[in-house]
Amino acid sequence: MAETAGTYHVPVLLNASVDGLEIDPKGTYVDVTFGGGGHSREILRRLGPEGRLIAFDQDEHAYANRPDDDRLIFVRHNFRYIAQFLRYLEIDKVDGILGDLGVSSHHFDAPERGFSFRFDAPLDMRMGQGMSRTAAGIVNEYDEKELARVFSEYGEIDRAGRLASIIAKSRAEKKIVTTFDLKSIVAPTVIAPEQTKLLTKVFQALRIEVNGEMDALREMLSRTPDLLRKGGRLVIISYHSLEDRMVKNLIRSGDTRKANAERDDIYGHVEVPFEAVCRKAIVPTAEEIAANSRARSAKLRIAEKL
Repeated sequence: MAETAGTYHVPVLLNASVDGLEIDPKGTYVDVTFGGGGHSREILRRLGPEGRLIAFDQDEHAYANRPDDDRLIFVRHNFRYIAQFLRYLEIDKVDGILGDLGVSSHHFDAPERGFSFRFDAPLDMRMGQGMSRTAAGIVNEYDEKELARVFSEYGEIDRAGRLASIIAKSRAEKKIVTTFDLKSIVAPTVIAPEQTKLLTKVFQALRIEVNGEMDALREMLSRTPDLLRKGGRLVIISYHSLEDRMVKNLIRSGDTRKANAERDDIYGHVEVPFEAVCRKAIVPTAEEIAANSRARSAKLRIAEKL
């Protein structure tokens, strides 16, 4: 029996994000992160019979939860391929692109997926089960230098080299197979009040590396200026500084790697593809965070194609 959207995942900043799209009932929209389908269902609710929604998600559970709606085209692939699939569908420009970059609640709450250190389970963390690389493969096979890079770059962990060294010594004695295997190694490296914070960073870093999340996000975002029509909206919800920095850079400079646009001429004129709709990121209210703790780190940015 399929889970309902409500049990599968509680959508974050639902109204603020879909409002940000300024839905044209006849328009064509893309939800690059279908997940539990909450945002997609709200977009469909606001679309008329001529509207279209293309939703991306590589996870088979997300596919099983898709609504039966003729206006929906579901693409079971990573959102990094957005340009290729829109071309295949003979769609030149779209009216809006929405992305909720958070991991679905379903992934954290399904012990067998290995996303959470709350459960003793195989150290997996793959978004799509067809992928070959797992978190266990990374912690057992990466050399210390590469492991430290993952923890430093994607977890922003202090003394990442020391942690990588401890893991390397532990795996030499016994292979790290489960989430609790890793937890038993990582947690004692800091005092008790800091253990949950460190474990969260370690699991985040491994998840990002397993799924190539930063490369996929950079590729998808870099395509959006060419895919949106003039006046179209880009709406992105991010959950950690690495994602938010990329989104903010794209809006400010047109390049996910640059914070400021380069001058186009000697007079200092710049040409950027987007204009920020809100000067600062929109964050959840205290009431939303109380109802859904996973919303606490969310930041919503909305930009309009110039």
